[in-house]
Amino acid sequence: MLPSRRDFVAQALALAATALSRGATAEPASAPPPAHGADDGRIRVAVIGVNGQGSAHVRALLTIPAVDLVAVCDCDPGAYLRLVQDTFSAADAPAVPDYMTDVRRLLDRRDIDAVTIATPNHWHALMAVWAMQAGKDVYVEKPCSHTVHEGRVITSWARKLGRICQMGAQSRSMSGMRQAIDFVRGGSLGPVRVAHALCFKRRPSIGWVDSPAPLPPGLDFDLWAGPAPKVVPVRRRLHYDWHWTRLTGNGDLGNQNPHELDKARWGLGKRELPRRVVSLGGRLGYVDNGDAANSQVTIYHWDDAVLVSDVRGLEIKSPVDFGLHAGPLRVGNIWWGTEGYVVAPANDRAVAFDYDGHELGKWSGGEFRDHFVNFLDAVRSRRREDLHLDIEDGHLSSALAHLGNVSWALGEPVEPGTRANLGADDPRVQATWESFEQHLAGQEIDYRATKLLLGRELAIDPHTERTTDDAANAHFTREYRRGFELPEA
Repeated sequence: MLPSRRDFVAQALALAATALSRGATAEPASAPPPAHGADDGRIRVAVIGVNGQGSAHVRALLTIPAVDLVAVCDCDPGAYLRLVQDTFSAADAPAVPDYMTDVRRLLDRRDIDAVTIATPNHWHALMAVWAMQAGKDVYVEKPCSHTVHEGRVITSWARKLGRICQMGAQSRSMSGMRQAIDFVRGGSLGPVRVAHALCFKRRPSIGWVDSPAPLPPGLDFDLWAGPAPKVVPVRRRLHYDWHWTRLTGNGDLGNQNPHELDKARWGLGKRELPRRVVSLGGRLGYVDNGDAANSQVTIYHWDDAVLVSDVRGLEIKSPVDFGLHAGPLRVGNIWWGTEGYVVAPANDRAVAFDYDGHELGKWSGGEFRDHFVNFLDAVRSRRREDLHLDIEDGHLSSALAHLGNVSWALGEPVEPGTRANLGADDPRVQATWESFEQHLAGQEIDYRATKLLLGRELAIDPHTERTTDDAANAHFTREYRRGFELPEA
């Protein structure tokens, strides 16, 4: 007979108390790297953070042969409780993994070969580095970093320690998307100089309160805060809404759009940061406790290519199709060539047309678990070249989101209809501005209360991954709380 909910809560809290009673230090204990895989060749994995995407990690890992899910780590015992109830409570369910509260104690364990990380963004880099220092291979959710510099630090540690490290943008391993990108880069469209990363996804206001968020029972807030200040944020709820606060999240430009930015850059074949970036937008229409933009167009410019990011977090009142034969888009990508274009409306499929509307190709296939399979195959081969999204590529795609947010954070209020000058001679860029302005005009926005900001145009050296602007460079890193500093390689 299954235990009652009260029993589950009591068990989870007891496990958390036991983990905490062992004591904690500011850094994981040093130990020689463990052997990769148990004696029978199975890979032993732990999932860190299961309050959101991490629960999908668990479900995917349970379907992959020769993989043992040995532990789950989360500073909120309620997240573990929900996971047990949803995934492990059936009579024929797999064995319940160990539960640990403190990631540092988890990383001390020598029976873990690899970890997946699905925590709030501000923890990604530090957990990834600590895990690699403890001899683990790492799968870290997008964005792999919270700032531009963090992504380069993770990459440097992976190279220094010989660890396998992959970022979780699952489209990289889906056969339909891989075939579509091969087509984009194969020459059939002619030169491809413009890519669009679209995220038309309504995000409701998180509301306005003047008191700290209530903490879930049993949650260890010191561990939740980690590198961030140990101050309970002022908002209605702690979980998930961290996305819309720059101290812990990166807005939708750094939430959904890293998926689309990664595909866009992949199709353009760019393996370095752009030379110029500018962003325009705001947290428009919402007077709430969030401080990240909900509506934001960002232009990325290389010498021979442009990437346009278009984020619309307010209600989409009419479909947006950009005149495409593929129909309207919500979240996805477009790659424009001289002879035609490819549209990807989802992570696992895409279709190509010429400009007369003739279909040139269509691809579909793949599932969420494929990216984990690819990661675990590389763990076995010890070849980072086998990864579909090695951490350096993950860093570059994550940094695109951060660069847009840095530009915007340094912006000045402007009137509706203002446009950035970067890419002004490109008709695809101008079409984006027109569509974006029409979208905002259809909303009830008080621009006196919620400002539209034109960001500072950043000039970037792709080799140093810094700008000529000291104020911008200061945003490329962050302050780390004592005991949670990010170690440089």
